[in-house]
Amino acid sequence: MNYPHPILAREGWPFIAGSLALALLASAAGFWSLPFWLIFVFCLQFFRDPARVVAGGPKSVVAPADGRIVVVEETNDPYLNRRALKVSVFMNVFNVHSNRSPIDCSVQQKWYNPGSFLNASLDKASVENERCALHLKTRDGQNITCVQIAGLVARRILNYVEAGAALASGQRYGFIRFGSRVDVYLPLDAQVKVVIGERVFASSSILAELA
Repeated sequence: MNYPHPILAREGWPFIAGSLALALLASAAGFWSLPFWLIFVFCLQFFRDPARVVAGGPKSVVAPADGRIVVVEETNDPYLNRRALKVSVFMNVFNVHSNRSPIDCSVQQKWYNPGSFLNASLDKASVENERCALHLKTRDGQNITCVQIAGLVARRILNYVEAGAALASGQRYGFIRFGSRVDVYLPLDAQVKVVIGERVFASSSILAELA
């Protein structure tokens, strides 16, 4: 398992503490406190970050996020200017939003692009929404692009790595707050193991096997 953080993501501690304080104050003051307690429960479930078993072997590309597969296609990788296989994972507000490395790799480059906040399940979100992309190189020299994309509700992409960093498969590297998407661009000879509509789990589901 790769799990360097507590079961509740550190990104959520201010939200959890704040919503709990409001719920307790509303209860103590005799106000109708149910909405505040519901917000607190929502924050608890949204910022959960459970331990996960890392699936597969050295050639396995694991899911970088929890969610549903919304794209599996050959397309252009806009970051590395190549043809690639694109696999996209859409996260709704009920999924775990911690992002993890899809494979053992080193970070070659990082790009941040401000943008819109369209529904992240739409394909045009890949090029129009706020996003943060990483060029990853595997131990045997293969290239993968992993892109965090903000969504309709998401307003904050958190990414904790820079060029030169080494990542282990399943290692936590970022977080997106309140609904989003992650695109993975793979070499054309990768064997994709998921289909559109399939539910996947970060680190524990295999998206593809590299040649």
